Amino acid sequence: MSATVEFARMNGLGNKILVVDMRGRPDKVTPAAAVALNADPQTEFDQIMAVHDPKAEGTDAFIDILNSDGSKAQACGNGTRCVVQALAAETGRKAFTFQTVAGILYAVEHDDGTISVDMGKPVFEWNRIPLAEEFHDTSRIELQLGPIDNPVLHSPSAMSMGNPHAIFWVDKDVMSYDLARFGPLLENHPMFPERANITLAQVTSPTSLTTRTWERGAGLTLACGSAACSAAVSAARTGRTGRKVTINVASAKPSATLSIEWRERDDHVIMTGPAEWEWSGRLDPSTGLWSRDGTQEVEAQ
Repeated sequence: MSATVEFARMNGLGNKILVVDMRGRPDKVTPAAAVALNADPQTEFDQIMAVHDPKAEGTDAFIDILNSDGSKAQACGNGTRCVVQALAAETGRKAFTFQTVAGILYAVEHDDGTISVDMGKPVFEWNRIPLAEEFHDTSRIELQLGPIDNPVLHSPSAMSMGNPHAIFWVDKDVMSYDLARFGPLLENHPMFPERANITLAQVTSPTSLTTRTWERGAGLTLACGSAACSAAVSAARTGRTGRKVTINVASAKPSATLSIEWRERDDHVIMTGPAEWEWSGRLDPSTGLWSRDGTQEVEAQ
């Protein structure tokens, strides 16, 4: 068995993704390899999408997802779109079914190049998100940052979209908040025993939101698909918008949008947006040693 596998550096709205082809192999991308790859500016990433042989009948692949700190992620919508684009280019197919630890995902590439991913049903029960305290209504939980009489952020909507999310509603530009400073505090707050993705969301119309996210295990990210889905669902759930919205991802470079529909007939969340291939190479899934196609081998520091 070769020590190295093919991988592609891609992005979804700037969300930095490494799609790693682990099909036909029994091993996995190790946390040590993920940390090493993320330490190199050329392979720095938000998530690794490791594509393995299918485990469940009727699926095309099992996707193992790693954050940049080497921890596991249950879901990554932007990364799933990247996997679809890569496999569609390889196979000529348009529709795929994937298994993740969060469940089964269905995805399709459209003629215009955008990709829709069925992210499944949102989870609102406090003990399944999970939260450390019982809340009858998780659309508004008791949590605040800053002085009691004048908090900077307060009363987030909490839910799971395969991973835990807290959506803080703000009236000002989401880029005006120091998310890099308080994101880690909220991600690791005792309220979230499995940590949480922290999103600032501003309602800009009955059909649109602007968001910015601190991602669990990855930090300040240019985009987060599951966070966009969570913001859209939470906005509809709290009566701020309808069930179909456009998400303006403020931190994406350039600023870009996702279309999110919380489908009424089955409560599934459908996310539609782009994916972009950047370059490809080979890497050692055990160590993080990598090479870019057409270049000499280098080692992630």
